[in-house]
Amino acid sequence: MTSTDSASTSYGFVIDNRRCIGCHACTVACKSEHEDPIQVNKTWVSYIEKGVYPDTTRQFHVMRCNHCADAPCVEICPTACLTTRDDGIVDFDPGRCIGCKACMQACPYDAITINPDSGTATKCNYCAHRVEESREPACVVVCPAEAIVPGDLNDPGSKIAKIVASQDVSVRKPEKGTLPKLYYVDGDAAALQPAASIRTRETLWGEKAPDIVDDTPVAEGQIRSAAAGAPRRAYDIAQRHAGSWGWKVSAYLFTKSIAAGAFLVPALATLAGLHLAGTHLVGIVVALLALAATGVLLVSDLKRPERFLWVLLRPQWKSWLVRGAYIIAGYSAILLIMLALFLRGDGLGATSATVLAIIGCVLAAGTASYSGWLFGQAKGRDLWQSPLVPLHLLVQAMVVGMALFLPMVDATWYPQVFAVLLAVDLVFVVQDVWGRHQTADASRAAKLMRSGNWGVLLIAGSLLAGHVVPMFLCFSQGTAPQVLAAILAGAGVAIYEHLWVAAPQRVALA
Repeated sequence: MTSTDSASTSYGFVIDNRRCIGCHACTVACKSEHEDPIQVNKTWVSYIEKGVYPDTTRQFHVMRCNHCADAPCVEICPTACLTTRDDGIVDFDPGRCIGCKACMQACPYDAITINPDSGTATKCNYCAHRVEESREPACVVVCPAEAIVPGDLNDPGSKIAKIVASQDVSVRKPEKGTLPKLYYVDGDAAALQPAASIRTRETLWGEKAPDIVDDTPVAEGQIRSAAAGAPRRAYDIAQRHAGSWGWKVSAYLFTKSIAAGAFLVPALATLAGLHLAGTHLVGIVVALLALAATGVLLVSDLKRPERFLWVLLRPQWKSWLVRGAYIIAGYSAILLIMLALFLRGDGLGATSATVLAIIGCVLAAGTASYSGWLFGQAKGRDLWQSPLVPLHLLVQAMVVGMALFLPMVDATWYPQVFAVLLAVDLVFVVQDVWGRHQTADASRAAKLMRSGNWGVLLIAGSLLAGHVVPMFLCFSQGTAPQVLAAILAGAGVAIYEHLWVAAPQRVALA
């Protein structure tokens, strides 16, 4: 293998499963070469067993970064820690990583993890330091069966290009459109597609727990009978994605909803000629407090929180984490300006007030909805790929904003609009969870949301208590019912957002 800086070079791998003996030499060599801790596996081997004793088979498949030509991890990374080199290698620079874990959600192949020692992302980088010295990756050198073939896919004379051109090869999840460059000869769908096999029990060597059916581990035989000879995973590594975005991320969605809605509701009412007395200053203060809480949640969720300013100072502009950070910064600045003017008692002309209100509304709407495009960049999670997510987040912000002022406003039209918004949000929720989904993984995530304990929480907590009941309570006379309606509506949004964030992460990617 020779190193080159030519943009026409495109390094990739072929794994010949006819040769692989499952010895794990590649895993050990990778860990040794990069001095990775025990918990980090950039290269690992999956064991798939088929058949019924005594007619059984075991197959081995080497898993690692696919060095995609259109790598979603590169697009979502806010600080350009992950980059695609001129030779096609998807490399990473731990010195730029803030530990946001967005790349882990973007990778459809579960190939990225967090190094517990450094708190930064790590993955196979094709041993780029060796390639630059015209040496092969460490895993290739140690493979006793020569089952790992590296090389330039764009060089028709290379061994790897000849194999890809002449033999029946397969890749993992081609439907994702990432153009993976890790090819398998004699690859088995049971290994390459996680849903094609099942783990119904803990195994001696595997790290994963039994698969998840609703929100609980599956019992033996609940999905498939092992006696029926269904493909089963006998060895694998722990799912690194599960829960990498936890309650802090779902809480940040909710605090953003408060921050956006608290300003949007009185501002839009005023622009429409429907002044809501006493709500403007309250809305600005609540929005600023919610934005502060959002910042605390985002920073505390980073594995390297001391680097949080790098999102603004070292931006990678395709990432919606960066775009969102600038939207929030601009929104915060407008709110502070308006708060200062309120506190000083300076009067604004009608034109100036209108301009500030319009700019504030645009930035508030962006604050509420940008996460929809961010989650859309997380291509590993199919349920998050709906183009309607940004609009749904904006509707939820309006629901929370109107709930905030419901006990304060005596306008007759207010509860009617609030009830309509609750109905619209309910339609979004029903469509997300019970509607038709484009992929099997999206359907699995939706099933998780509506099954088991999560299903009870969704239906009883979010839909009934959080939507239907407030629709009726908001028309009741007296402060107490309206306060209860506001609390229930806010809780309904929070519950849904938490389940929507959590459930897709329980769907196995590898």
